[in-house]
Amino acid sequence: MFETMSASLPYSETVRVNQIGAGLSRRLEPDAEARQRIARALDLQGLDAFAVEIEVKPTPSSSEWTMKGRVTAHAIQTCGLTLEPLPVEVDRRFSIQLAEAEPQQTDEIEVTLEEEDADLIEDGKIDLGQYAVEQLALSLDPFPRKPGAQFVQPEEPAEISPFAALKALKPQDDQG
Repeated sequence: MFETMSASLPYSETVRVNQIGAGLSRRLEPDAEARQRIARALDLQGLDAFAVEIEVKPTPSSSEWTMKGRVTAHAIQTCGLTLEPLPVEVDRRFSIQLAEAEPQQTDEIEVTLEEEDADLIEDGKIDLGQYAVEQLALSLDPFPRKPGAQFVQPEEPAEISPFAALKALKPQDDQG
């Protein structure tokens, strides 16, 4: 999803699972430089405002958590038809199940039935910033279009016979 997922994420705010306790609440507001990195990663013309309220709470299961939050942003996408700036207001709530990946001797990770719909936590860390950017990306229209912008199909050229194309390649002074 991001241009360089492994090298460096556009925004990262990590918490350790052992810091959550009975629950953890955070408000994330990336600075202007981080918003520029996020805008580049999400192919936006601009990201003037971006804030995320996140709450992480343990579930009755000892190795699972629920992350709930709200993403608000003022972004500027590019209209897919006119290529003009298209301001977008984002206000989205989200909920994500998290489960801790259990360390295993092999390279394979075994997922139990309860964990199927959950994101796996590795190394005991949750990157709240990565989830914030992901939720912003999910809130954006993948094919943004300004109101009233319409695609007009260009006229098709007259059909050219393949033999006409070959005739055009043949030298004109050839008599024989």
